Amino acid sequence: MLQEITVKSILNKAKHRDSWFLDSYTINPYSGCSFNCLYCYIRGSKYGTNMEQKLSVKSNALELLEKQLALRARKSQYGFIVLSSATDPYLQFEKDLQLTRRILELILQFRFPVHIITKSELVTRDLDLLAAIDKSAILPPDLQQSPGRGTIISFSFSTVDDAIGKIFEPGAPAPSARLETMKLVSKNGFLTGVSMMPLLPYISDTGTHLEAMFSSFKEAEAHYALPSTITLFGTGQSDSRTLIFRAVEKHYPHLLDKYQRLFSDNTGLPNYYWQAFGNKMKELAQKYDLRNRICTAG
Repeated sequence: MLQEITVKSILNKAKHRDSWFLDSYTINPYSGCSFNCLYCYIRGSKYGTNMEQKLSVKSNALELLEKQLALRARKSQYGFIVLSSATDPYLQFEKDLQLTRRILELILQFRFPVHIITKSELVTRDLDLLAAIDKSAILPPDLQQSPGRGTIISFSFSTVDDAIGKIFEPGAPAPSARLETMKLVSKNGFLTGVSMMPLLPYISDTGTHLEAMFSSFKEAEAHYALPSTITLFGTGQSDSRTLIFRAVEKHYPHLLDKYQRLFSDNTGLPNYYWQAFGNKMKELAQKYDLRNRICTAG
């Protein structure tokens, strides 16, 4: 059930610009997420097992954002705004509420660049606004050559297999739909690519599956792919570690011991895995001519 909440701030300033996503600011119009991805790094915090039941909309978001953007614009503090860092900006409720669309209207008005990160086809509804932002946004001086664009649209994938997606992303649009949407976005002239975060050990990080992923991304005309491994938190019933282990035990019982060993001491994966992972990603990026950064240099 959707709840309304009021917040004290909607435009969050980053301490340092992220080298991958280029965000100087983030906006999360919603709190919680109906896509219910088991691996979500937010899990282990205040959200419950059924995140859709605790989904909230920030009712005063537009009023706050207009004031905050006006202040930043007066000070010429332009930088990429990422939608969104803690939930998807195009949840099912957005189709009717149109809060993300109205936020984009304000971003356009104050000429800030924007980076959309989503799993949803609904982003295509707003391509008119995103095209206008792409042309009119004021970029920081060091980003005027690369990416040199006011709009970036990234699609999030942990797999390109719809059956695997149904297990680990039960409320999200199917990966196949995301691929078709990304291809449409690319054909409309946008800078677009993939956030491969997170890949699932022994499930979507196998050689065969990675080949299928990179091949699919290239076919969908992505410009870049940003890969990362999984991090699992907590031991509560709603925490990502608990939910992932439960899903692996149910659907991939032969992998449970491997997962227990991988995450026996840490929330992240061991160094030997990271090294092999990095080498494989570099190899595939070169093979399929996909950048591993949004910017072409630096």
